[in-house]
Amino acid sequence: MKKITAALIGAGQRGAGAYAPYALKYPEEIQFVAFADVDPERREHFQKAHSIQDENSFSSWEELLSGPKLADAILICTQDNMHFIPAIKALQKGYHVLLEKPMSPDPLECIIMGEYAEKYNRVFSICHVLRYTDFFATIKKIITDGKIGKLISIQHTENVEHRHQAHSFVRGNWRDSEVSSPMILAKSCHDMDILQWLVDADCTKVSSFGSLTHFRKENAPEGAPRYCLDGCPVKDECPYYAPRMYIERDDWVGEVLRSVVSNDTSDEGVLRELKKGPYGRCVYHCDNNVVDHQVVNLEFANEVTVAFTMSAFTYEGGRSVKLMGTHGQIRGDMEKNIIEVTSFITRGTEVINLEVDMEGHGGGDTGIMRDFVRLVQSEGKEKGLTSADVSVKSHLIAFAAEKSRLESRVISMPEYIDELKR
Repeated sequence: MKKITAALIGAGQRGAGAYAPYALKYPEEIQFVAFADVDPERREHFQKAHSIQDENSFSSWEELLSGPKLADAILICTQDNMHFIPAIKALQKGYHVLLEKPMSPDPLECIIMGEYAEKYNRVFSICHVLRYTDFFATIKKIITDGKIGKLISIQHTENVEHRHQAHSFVRGNWRDSEVSSPMILAKSCHDMDILQWLVDADCTKVSSFGSLTHFRKENAPEGAPRYCLDGCPVKDECPYYAPRMYIERDDWVGEVLRSVVSNDTSDEGVLRELKKGPYGRCVYHCDNNVVDHQVVNLEFANEVTVAFTMSAFTYEGGRSVKLMGTHGQIRGDMEKNIIEVTSFITRGTEVINLEVDMEGHGGGDTGIMRDFVRLVQSEGKEKGLTSADVSVKSHLIAFAAEKSRLESRVISMPEYIDELKR
C-alpha cells in the first residue's frame, strides 16, 4: 500500500505526543508534511522532528486550511470547542479526517458532523482509542463468541486517579465545562462509546447523579496559599502538592505531564511554570467547576442495563469492568491487563493475561493510527470502528447523562434526540 501524507492541527500532548510519533516509527506508512499550532516553541519542535518545510508550518488552523490541499489526511487535535469548523472545512477541502474526542461540546454540532460523515466519501474517524486496545477487543470477542451467553448487564468503572483529576480537571484545560466540556463528555465519552460498542444496541434511557464535592475552596487546608510554591503549610501531607506531582514523578506519565506544564521539561523549567502558571495552583483555589464523581445508569434497546461510575478518588487509573451474561461472567482490569471469564456451566474460570504496553491508552493510540492509515489507503472504501456517524451516538449519551444530572430526571434518548433536531 502507498504511503499517505498528513497534516496536523494542534501539536500539543495528543496531536504531537500521542498520534504523530506513529509517523516516526512507521515512516513507510505515513509522513507529516504540514501542521499548525499557536505556540512557537511547539512549532519549532514539531517541524524539526518531522522535517517539515517552512512554508508548511502555520500559526493557526485558518492559515493551513485557507490554502490548497496539502496532504491526503488531516488530524485535528485542538481544544474541544475548536473541532467543529476545522473538521467541516477539512472535509470540504477533500481531506480524510481523524478528530480528537470529544467531537464537540455542542450536541447539535456532533449531529451535523455525523451527517457530514454520510455526505462526504471520506474517512472521518473519532479518536475513541479504547476500541483499538487488546483489552476491550478481547472482551468484545468473548461476548460475540457467546462464551457468557446473552449479555444482560454491565458494571463499568472509570478510575480517573486522583492526580489525573487534579492535573486535567482541576488545574488543567478541562476544568471548566463552559470553556471545554462537562466531565462526562471530556473524560468519559470514551466509556460511553465502549459501552455502546459492547452492548451493540441503541441506548433508550439515561439517568445520572454526581457533583463537585472535594476540589472546592471551602475544603482548602487552613493557610493554604493560591500557589503551592508560596509556602504551603501542608505540603508534606497534601497528595496534590505541585512539585511532588510534576518534579518527583519519574514514570512515563510524569514525562507527559512535564511536557504539558512547560516546553522546557527540565526541573528548573517546570518549577518556573509552577510558580506562576495554572499547574502550580492549589487544587482548592482553582476556577474549576466539573464534577469529581458521577454515576450513570443506561438502558439499551436489547434490554441490557449498565451501571457506570466515574471517580477522581482512586489510587489506580484505567478501567475495571464486570459483564454478566446468562451463561457466565467476565471480570476485567485494564490497568492490570487481566480478564477472567467464568462459566456457569463448568464453574471454571479462564484467566487471560494480556501483555500490552500501557503507554498510550493500552496501545489504543497506536491502534487507531494504524487503522486510520489503512482506511485512508483504501480511499474511504472501508469504514472504521469509530466513524463519526457511529461516534455521534455515544456523544449524545454523554450529553443526555449531563442533562439528567443537572435536571434530576430520567432522559428518554429518542425524545432527547428529537428535541435536538427540531
